Amino acid sequence: MWRVWETYGGRISGILTGLFFFFIYVWIGFWDMLFCALLVGLAFWIGKQKDEKRGPLFPWERLTEWVTERWPGPR
Repeated sequence: MWRVWETYGGRISGILTGLFFFFIYVWIGFWDMLFCALLVGLAFWIGKQKDEKRGPLFPWERLTEWVTERWPGPR
């Protein structure tokens, strides 16, 4: 059981989080189910990224380097 959690913990928690928001959103409105499916899919994808240890979703270091090279700031 714990081996499954260690391997797929991010995906499982991502799906559970997505399903939590899914049920909240379904409670509010039935026709917004496509949006709920998007939430679950997005949560699964983020969990999968965590499981595969791919790093952050946004390359903040590269972005800050690019910004500081482009606009060096006051002189």
